[in-house]
Amino acid sequence: MDYLSAFPALADQLGKRGVDVRAVLEKLKKQHIETPSWGYGNSGTRFKVFTYPGAARNIHEKLADAAYVHKLMGVAPTVAIHIPWDKTDDWAALKQEAEAQGVRIGAVNPNLFQDQEYMLGSLCNPSPAVQEQAIAHMVECCEIMAATGSGILSVWLADGTNYLGQDSVVARKKRLENGLRETYKNLPAGARMLIEYKFFEPAFYTTDLPDWGTAYMMALKLGPQAQVLVDTGHHAQGTNIAMIVANLLDEGRLGGFHFNARQYADDDLIVGSTNPFELFAIYHELVSAGDKAKDVAYMIDQSHNIEPKLEAMIQSVINCQVAYAKALIVNREALTQAQAAGDVLGAHRVMTEAYETDIRPLLAKAREEMGAPTDPIAAHRANDYEKRVMKERGVAGGSLGGFPG
Repeated sequence: MDYLSAFPALADQLGKRGVDVRAVLEKLKKQHIETPSWGYGNSGTRFKVFTYPGAARNIHEKLADAAYVHKLMGVAPTVAIHIPWDKTDDWAALKQEAEAQGVRIGAVNPNLFQDQEYMLGSLCNPSPAVQEQAIAHMVECCEIMAATGSGILSVWLADGTNYLGQDSVVARKKRLENGLRETYKNLPAGARMLIEYKFFEPAFYTTDLPDWGTAYMMALKLGPQAQVLVDTGHHAQGTNIAMIVANLLDEGRLGGFHFNARQYADDDLIVGSTNPFELFAIYHELVSAGDKAKDVAYMIDQSHNIEPKLEAMIQSVINCQVAYAKALIVNREALTQAQAAGDVLGAHRVMTEAYETDIRPLLAKAREEMGAPTDPIAAHRANDYEKRVMKERGVAGGSLGGFPG
């Protein structure tokens, strides 16, 4: 379908609903979705990593893939890195390499879950020596941030206990606070620490950062540069993530997202693939918050295991674009009136009307104005980039645990 030819009719339809189509287009063109370096390599689930031809083998190939995705999408200008997976001897050179390809280094993600010493935890470990090792790694990541121009330290811990009596819950809380505080002192000027939570896993009895309340508490203790990171796959079934988002936004403590989707306990499915209405609801709260959401970081955190790496990343960005576009076309005047009148179903219909609208012509128009392909998937499949890197790179090995949480 030629979505550009369908745009005038959609624009007229939206105008009748009171939507400023030009304002929506401008916001869509300013959308920013960060892609993760680990999503371009052979990384996957806890059980098996299936290798894919042409998958990136090092940080340089990851940057090239991310730059390719950004050229197709126009809204993915930064790349999150994971340390030590993406470690290099010259961070200034890596920064220049990224910028030469049209992207920048985004969030820096410390690895506090793969070293043998972390069997009983990292920052929360009962051993002072291990605590110091973990803090030193976090400080190293702060130094990498300064060298690469990154403004975000994204912190996820696998810390917890497996058995009642294994360790003191309160003592672990104090160790966590101490480790985060020592790291916080080393943040580059103007940078932020985003504290991620997960309600379980990999520990079976207690998890040291199990929910948004604990992450929020830690952020309050540290200061204004500490905020909460919401991973959309890190919640119990039935959790209303949009409500969590709304509350954190109102408190000024929503720092960012790790976007993905999950069916059971894993969080590595493409964002919006199994729960598109939930993603729309989240974006609705973000749009509703106005300026309170202006500094929120939108980052994808997926380890594509059976999907082609590049197309999976492109689809992930598209799904974020779709959810944002639908949130932007909600008839807010009609919604406010229905809410004030106590018109429960009327208000709900305003939301479903936006959600059910085919906004692909709107996105095609925004992409055209950005100079990006109007159909990124078709453009990718017609491009020889993937075939070329398959030939050049071959099939690289994978490793278990190739995900940051």
